[in-house]
Amino acid sequence: MSEHLAIGLMSGSSLDGVDLALVKFQSENGKYGFNILQSTTLPYSAEWENLLSEAFHQKPEDLTDLDKAYGEYLGRQVLRFMQDNDIIPNFVASHGHTIFHKPEEHYTLQIGDGQALANACGLKVINDFRSEDVSKGGQGAPLVPIGDKLLFSEYEACLNIGGIANVSYDQNGQRIAYDICIANQALNYLANQKGLKYDKDGLLARNGAIDEALLAALNSNAFFKQKAPKSLGREFFEAEQKHLFKGKDISDLLATFTEHIAMQIEESLKALPKGKLLITGGGALNKYLVERIQHHTIHQVVIPEKQIIEYKEALVFAFLGLLKLEGKTNVLCSVTGAESDSCSGKIWNAQ
Repeated sequence: MSEHLAIGLMSGSSLDGVDLALVKFQSENGKYGFNILQSTTLPYSAEWENLLSEAFHQKPEDLTDLDKAYGEYLGRQVLRFMQDNDIIPNFVASHGHTIFHKPEEHYTLQIGDGQALANACGLKVINDFRSEDVSKGGQGAPLVPIGDKLLFSEYEACLNIGGIANVSYDQNGQRIAYDICIANQALNYLANQKGLKYDKDGLLARNGAIDEALLAALNSNAFFKQKAPKSLGREFFEAEQKHLFKGKDISDLLATFTEHIAMQIEESLKALPKGKLLITGGGALNKYLVERIQHHTIHQVVIPEKQIIEYKEALVFAFLGLLKLEGKTNVLCSVTGAESDSCSGKIWNAQ
């Protein structure tokens, strides 16, 4: 049996901060186990939140500077995490922060320069897990399914509800996964209009009324009729959904969008045999949303321990880094639609 100690880094589209997970992996005969030893979320300062939010609109030369600055920032967070926990892992695997995701144009950008990150923390770094798949004609997303397949195989389906909701499951011997719909990106945006970071437990949504016309408009978008593989980015929310919110009560909007999410999740699962549905990501803590999902689906909803809920993506990016270092497949073409599987990611050594 071999063991590896890694730090996984994840920054999601909801901009709530950087997730760090210290993970010990055990591997034997191609089987993997894991233990999350420590984990934390470091919230972004107002300055970083603004920089990352506005990067979508920046000029290329400004993005290059931001890429390096953000890499250094991530490296400093890793160093602090190492010092706080008195550990020196074998490597760091970083998702970075997505600014653009346009796979149809063979383009995706996650900032957080790998060399700058490695230099700042003094460790080997693996990052840029999406580009190779996109260059092969794939969506470059989602990336978590290989972790679902090898680390969470007891579940019929694995659902992650972050800024975007995505699902992963086995069908006819292949792993299938895709983005279902915008989730916390929209819910948090609406809660922000009330001066809140998010709608805790879905309380505002629970007290709102569903706007049937808006629900029908949300559900009728052509994206939901597309077959997998498919993925979403902030561009979809900005162009296709945000304008539908104008002039409506925030609680009603939250109730309606929550119902939209639950209905689209059920639509994505209805062809599967009845089984256990693992829900992770921030949306798993939204009690009202979980209730609406359970209402619509035949599957048994399982909410795991809070550490798995909050750090599963950071865990899986650490795992993607391990697979890269082992020279094994870590991005599945059955998921992304690329011409072949990939052993994706770039490796950086501290200088």
